[in-house]
Amino acid sequence: MNSEPTSRAFIPLSIAVLTVSDTRVLADDKSGDTLAARLTGAGHRLAERDIVPDEAVSIRERVEGWIRDPSIDVIITTGGTGFTGRDVTPEAIEPLFEKRMDGFSAVFHRISYDKIGTSTLQSRATAGVAGATYIFVLPGSPGACKDAWDGILAQQLDYRHRPCNFVEIMPRLDEHLRRGAAATM
Repeated sequence: MNSEPTSRAFIPLSIAVLTVSDTRVLADDKSGDTLAARLTGAGHRLAERDIVPDEAVSIRERVEGWIRDPSIDVIITTGGTGFTGRDVTPEAIEPLFEKRMDGFSAVFHRISYDKIGTSTLQSRATAGVAGATYIFVLPGSPGACKDAWDGILAQQLDYRHRPCNFVEIMPRLDEHLRRGAAATM
């Protein structure tokens, strides 16, 4: 990581958190709590928080609604990334991606490997961009949420992070949509 000082001001983002679980409610959603505490502790705004069952239609509908909401910059989901029959979060969300962020999964697994060894293979963490919204799909454990936030998201969602970060390219995420609209005029 670059420790170069920066004079950039922090830009708070609006982040929605979705827990995917058949058994959790807000009162016992430790992974959602972990993400909400970390993102607000970093100065971002918790835009919305919800829990949906491990059902592709429910997951996709909630995420699509947040993608369409221009006030939401980032969506983070937790849960449903394993290999059991009910784990369908990547299948529900990846078709929405306009661009995949393959590096997120690679870095997440590297960080995870240092903590849990080869057990990291049991996660299908993924990320991408849809409708100018960043989407991060995390495993359902609080430890995995901490690892993703502390090791990746805290820096990449901070405009002051150098040499580059996700925030500085946000204004350009929808260029392809604006060009398409201009071409049809």
